[in-house]
Amino acid sequence: MKEFTAKTVDDAIELGLKELGLTRDQAEIVVIEQPTKGFMGIGAKPAKVSISKIKTDADRAIDFLDGLFDILNLDVATKIELDTEEKIIINLTAIDSSPLIGYRGEVLDSLQCLCGAVANKTNETYKRVVVDCENYREKREQTLKALAEKLANKAIKTSRKITLEPMNPFERRVIHSTLADFDGVKTVSEGKEPVRYIVIIPDNYNPSNRDRKPFKNGSKKRGDGARRDSRPQQQKAPKKSGFGGGVFLGNSLKDKPTEE
Repeated sequence: MKEFTAKTVDDAIELGLKELGLTRDQAEIVVIEQPTKGFMGIGAKPAKVSISKIKTDADRAIDFLDGLFDILNLDVATKIELDTEEKIIINLTAIDSSPLIGYRGEVLDSLQCLCGAVANKTNETYKRVVVDCENYREKREQTLKALAEKLANKAIKTSRKITLEPMNPFERRVIHSTLADFDGVKTVSEGKEPVRYIVIIPDNYNPSNRDRKPFKNGSKKRGDGARRDSRPQQQKAPKKSGFGGGVFLGNSLKDKPTEE
């Protein structure tokens, strides 16, 4: 909070708001002292007020991130890209963004989860908070859409089902949405969290064909991330491991929306 003085309380407030670049709705104002005239001008005192900016949900999230990065000794610039009644978008910028995104986006997802908790601490209704890093999430979504179409075409061409690796609800929703109107295939989710995964099934599916199996860590991979086994095998759900288990998708996204 910063203090301001003037002949009257209103003058002190106007002086402070102008200097801080705030409106009355954006400011927290405390009157410290009322003005006094004194006796014949002796002992007269001006009005004194303190003014500070009211912290919004987005401000609290930014303060949390800045404090966290200071503790971790990371040089990261934080910026509020959007702040509405329903949604907050915060963008992170750093010389090296890898530590902020983490393996398969896990660090970025964790930061987003924590910011959502901080921003909604006093809210009755949940406000969605998105933490992005140099447009990573949009690039990731475009990658998922392109991969979904590529694998759908392969499923139709081979008349085989293709099993993807386990994904979070947001990524599954992107795949389902992308292929919802794609002629010749349908998608279903199988398995249980956190290893729930999508299977792409072509309309011309031939059960006698060997399905595209998810590749495993250390196995020989083909161009589409699937594995061809020389022996017929029954289709199995991906193993509960930290890596592999399906068509590799790279860094993941995690968000509030859920699939149908």
